[in-house]
Amino acid sequence: MSHSEFIAGPDSSWTAATQPHQPILDAMRDHGWSEQDIFLPEDLTIALALECATLAAAGELTPAGVSRGAAQSVQPGIRGDQIHWLEAGQSLACDRYLHIMEGLRVALNRGLFLGLDEYESHFAFYAPGASYLKHVDRFRDDDSRTVSVVVYLNPGWLPEHGGALRLHPQGGHTEDIAPLGSRLVLFLSADMLHEVLPATRDRLSLAGWFRRRPVL
Repeated sequence: MSHSEFIAGPDSSWTAATQPHQPILDAMRDHGWSEQDIFLPEDLTIALALECATLAAAGELTPAGVSRGAAQSVQPGIRGDQIHWLEAGQSLACDRYLHIMEGLRVALNRGLFLGLDEYESHFAFYAPGASYLKHVDRFRDDDSRTVSVVVYLNPGWLPEHGGALRLHPQGGHTEDIAPLGSRLVLFLSADMLHEVLPATRDRLSLAGWFRRRPVL
């Protein structure tokens, strides 16, 4: 799906719940990606960052793999993050976050008619120097992942720390987005080539995907 396939505007099915997400919907419709600052409350960003850092310190994060199934392997030269999948009930902070993302899922469906059915997410921890080379988020044999989501958990991030998310929009200019705490980035999973540049300090985020029900 490309952003040109979005229906051009709202209809009578929209409700007041959609309106706080209007800038996100407009950017997704016009460009296929969106960036929004101060998406999460500050206290929730701090709580999620602490949870991620605590998991990392306890050795409870798992090196992320590339590909999936029998072909999945850990290749730090391609992908260097460590992850921990979120589950409902694992913490108050995670439950608050998942509730917020459910509201965004509803808004995306009402505003852009995407048929999003569920949301999956994990903490992503990049140690200094770790990166993730250019890739897209949709698997070749599974088109369920529709909208990719990144929420950053890094207070006080400075440009000299590096660690940008580099987007490569089709037919557009490269965009570098700093991983500043509470910042949200959305893009179409199948269309957006992107990469994570190395940083000079720990880089914490929540990576997730709004998924459609597989077509049988």
